[in-house]
Amino acid sequence: MDAVKIAPGFEKIMPQEYQDLVSDGPYGRNLSVKDLGTFKELIDEHPLCAGCTLTLSFRMVLASLPNPENTLIVTCAGCFGVIHPQISLHCTIAPFGTHNAFASGLKRALKVKFPDKNKDVIAMAGDGGFSDIGLAPTFHSWSRGERFTSIMLDNECYANTGGQDSGMTPEGVALNMSPLGKKFPKIEFAQVAKLAGCAYVATATPTKPRLLGQMIRRAILISREIGPSFIRIATVCQTNYKLSPIDGYNRAKGFESQIFEYFTQEAQEYIEGIEKKSPKTGLNLGVGAENED
Repeated sequence: MDAVKIAPGFEKIMPQEYQDLVSDGPYGRNLSVKDLGTFKELIDEHPLCAGCTLTLSFRMVLASLPNPENTLIVTCAGCFGVIHPQISLHCTIAPFGTHNAFASGLKRALKVKFPDKNKDVIAMAGDGGFSDIGLAPTFHSWSRGERFTSIMLDNECYANTGGQDSGMTPEGVALNMSPLGKKFPKIEFAQVAKLAGCAYVATATPTKPRLLGQMIRRAILISREIGPSFIRIATVCQTNYKLSPIDGYNRAKGFESQIFEYFTQEAQEYIEGIEKKSPKTGLNLGVGAENED
């Protein structure tokens, strides 16, 4: 925590945003999505499309980190690659599709450097980065049992390069650079993650914020001790799908019927033990529970 404090004598000359992060940021406070609006967030502004569900999801991910002061994010080229300057967190961009290979080495190095401290690593990319170009390093990081969390922001296309279809684009969808429509079904990537050996797999949508927050926490905690974890978040690209912000949100809401969680037995027992000791870590809500906000 000393790393985020202002050195004595420099308090008044630091930018106001930095002062606010030190005095009212999320570091060391065990906050969650339900606390949004009550603290200085790790991201305030971004240069992406207004109303984008990807950036909404990204905001929820940052608000759900168990220990943001000890979290590192690895991404690759993509829409959110331009968000890095706005994030008050350690981030790095790996060559396209290699984020899970990069995260593997980073996690191992941090374990050597800080053997007695949890350093959470998150590999975050779009559907193209995971299911297409990055499939090999992603699959092998899971089959090796690398202990970090992978988060796919599934906008169902290559969004920032003109609008090509990806493996995660639904069959029949026509996009700017694939006008004849997708010729094969959307990849069941959550099943790939299960078969590759992930201890925890979930599909989520930003229209269920508290449930998404719970999934993020579970994924990170399980990856610390049990094995790799994976979350796919529905964030369809409203620009390439020619949707208004509200229509993009409603499309994401349509994925609520596909929400699910998968645990290995060891992961299930581990997270139940944690949530019994510290109820705030998990909401103890079933998927699709009626009291979800």
